[in-house]
Amino acid sequence: MTGPGISVVICVYTEDRWEDILAAVSSVRAQSRPALETLLVVDHNRALLDRLSGEYSEAGEVRVLANAGPRGLSAGRNTGIAASHGDVVAFLDDDAVAERDWLRHFAEGYADPRVMAVGGRTVPVWASGRRPAWFPEEFDWVVGCTYRGLPPGRVRVRNVLGGNASFRRTAFDAAGGFATGIGRDGDRRPLGCEETELCIRLTRARPDAVLLIDDRAVIHHRVPEARERFRYFRARAWAEGLSKALVARSVGADRGLASERRYTTRVLPAGVARGLRDALLARPGGAGRAGAIVAGVLTATGGYVAGSVRARRADTAFRIVDLADGRGEGAV
Repeated sequence: MTGPGISVVICVYTEDRWEDILAAVSSVRAQSRPALETLLVVDHNRALLDRLSGEYSEAGEVRVLANAGPRGLSAGRNTGIAASHGDVVAFLDDDAVAERDWLRHFAEGYADPRVMAVGGRTVPVWASGRRPAWFPEEFDWVVGCTYRGLPPGRVRVRNVLGGNASFRRTAFDAAGGFATGIGRDGDRRPLGCEETELCIRLTRARPDAVLLIDDRAVIHHRVPEARERFRYFRARAWAEGLSKALVARSVGADRGLASERRYTTRVLPAGVARGLRDALLARPGGAGRAGAIVAGVLTATGGYVAGSVRARRADTAFRIVDLADGRGEGAV
C-alpha cells in the first residue's frame, strides 16, 4: 500500500446510537484501502466506554478512548488526533457509513504535498425514506450533509465539512487542534463551525496550504425523524448564525464569511427562484422550499446578530488546543 497511513477517528457520546456506531466502524473496516487504525472516542459516558471496550476487545485495529478534554465534539476529536499514529487523520460521524473507496479517494488527494486537508461528499439518509418536500437541498448542511451550491469534482475550498474530512498530521502541528467552546456539546444547542475555524486558522498559519473536497469520497449520513422537521431546521439555522459570529470574531469577518457571501447572494436566490417556479408549475413542495430558504436566511442572520452582541458583552472566546499538551486519556 502506497501513500499515507490513515487513522480514522469516530467521536461517540450516546448508547442510543449503538447500532449506528457499529455500522460506522464496520464501514471503516471494509475499506478497499485499509485504515491504519480506528479510534472510538467516547464523550464522558462511562457506560458507553465500557460497552464499546468489550465489543472491540479483540479487534486490534480498533481502539476505544475516553475524551481527555471537556465535554464536546472538538475535545473528542483532539483526543483522537493526539492518540493516533497515522500521517493523515480522518473523521467520520458516528451515525454515518462510508462507501468502500472513501479512504482511497482521500489518500489520492495527498499525492500533492501542498494538500493539508481533503473532505468528501455526505449524502443524507432520511428516516422517513425520502426528503421532506419542503426541505431545500441548499440547506442540507442543517443535517450535516453536502449542500447544493458546492462545486462538483475534486476542487479547492475554504474549509472541509467535519463529519467527512481528513487532515494531514502536520496541519495540526502548524495550526493546533479544534477549538473548544465552539461546536457540538452533548445535548446543547446544535452549534457548529469548528472545522471552518480550524481550516481558516490553518491557511493563516500555512498560506501555501491547499484544502480540497473530492465528491467521490462518499459517506451516507442518517437523518433522524426529529431533524426532518421545520422546528429543528430553524434551531440549527439560528445556531449556525451564533457559531459564525464566534468564527468571525476569531478570524475576522472577511475570512469568516467569505464563502457565505457567495452562498447568500448567488446560491440561495437561485434556490428561491426554483422553488417559486415549481410552485407555479404545481410541483410538490416548491413554495415550501422557497419559504424555507427565506426563513433559514433570516433565522441564521438573527443568530449571527445575537452572537455578535453576546461576543461584545461577554467573554465568549474559545480556546485553541495545543495537541502536544493534550495527549492521554481523561476521566469520563
